[in-house]
Amino acid sequence: QVQLVESGGGLVQAGGSLRLSCAASGRTFSWNAMGWFRQAPGKEREFVAAISWYGGSTYYADSVKGRFTISRDNAKNTVSLQMNSLKPEDTAVYYCAASQAGGVVHTVARYDYWGQGTQVTVSS
Repeated sequence: QVQLVESGGGLVQAGGSLRLSCAASGRTFSWNAMGWFRQAPGKEREFVAAISWYGGSTYYADSVKGRFTISRDNAKNTVSLQMNSLKPEDTAVYYCAASQAGGVVHTVARYDYWGQGTQVTVSS
């Protein structure tokens, strides 16, 4: 089992920045690919970004490419999502997830453990 706890969400104006963090505990974290997903009201959960277990590979949704950066620190069992140039359409609950796969994966079904989510609201 892997337990995940997100933090860092909040309210920000369009064009601003937020940094989300996810703290992992439980079984070995460093072997898991990690990802961030988001879900807006009335919409399905969608992929945002993913990082391989060693951090050498990353993958982003087209909608956030160039604005968001995912990173991880295996020594601290954390994964982060730096979000810049935020837009109102980025408003959603953001979830951290861990996959038993080691490489980058970007579908909901490939992730085995999920956090509770943190709210990000971007005002126009």
